[in-house]
Amino acid sequence: MIKVVILDWAGTAVDFGCMAPVAAFREAFERQEITVTEQEIREPMGMKKIEHIKRMLEMPRIAESWLETHGQAPTTADIEAIYATFEEVLFQQLANHAEVKPGVLDTVAVLRNRGIKIGSTTGYTSEMMGIVIAEANAQGYQPDHIVTPDEVDGKGRPAPEMLLTNLAYFKQENNQEVLKLGDTISDILEGKNAGVISVGVIEGSSQAGYSFDAYQQLSEAEKEALFKRVRREYLEAGADYVIDQFSELSSLIETIEAQQVVTS
Repeated sequence: MIKVVILDWAGTAVDFGCMAPVAAFREAFERQEITVTEQEIREPMGMKKIEHIKRMLEMPRIAESWLETHGQAPTTADIEAIYATFEEVLFQQLANHAEVKPGVLDTVAVLRNRGIKIGSTTGYTSEMMGIVIAEANAQGYQPDHIVTPDEVDGKGRPAPEMLLTNLAYFKQENNQEVLKLGDTISDILEGKNAGVISVGVIEGSSQAGYSFDAYQQLSEAEKEALFKRVRREYLEAGADYVIDQFSELSSLIETIEAQQVVTS
């Protein structure tokens, strides 16, 4: 039986499309005279944010652009400057991008009624999460436990430390009774590295890459193509399951538990 569900935050439980960090990363690089694409921003999404910046700077096109603009490879001071701008902009954005995603409150209520504990991990720092948690609480969403990278010596996703810290808190020893749900490749890898059931959600995910308003403008054919692409990307990363919307989580858990009964 599934006893613990670990949820990501932005793009999974709140902030449809994971929009807050996109704007902050874009501005942080623009202040260094480097133009980055949304695809480049989203590729490392889910990681600890300073590691996310380092990963972007290693991308061949961005690395070449930086060298042409600055005449040398980025230094530690450059990375810290980008991160400082990222934090500045993000703190301005967070409160406006913490709306709980459709289906989350009802689904979490169903899970709680079944005795399932709700943990969470994130790429945000504790200070950033202070804003998001307050906004989410006001809307009725409050996980049983929250772990940020700075609580585990900076070991963010895809490393499993945040997830395993949740399990220690819940005194949960059987990893096959744990499901991790996230909206990025880093989330999928976090779940796999922790040895738990790893699931990706498509609608409102960073991997899909659409704000709520932009998503509503897509045709059914465009949505079908989007879901097909994101599903493939999750599965190629090792996801055990993929759901279209967050509201499908409770039925997925019922399916998993039925399969476990059959194979036990």
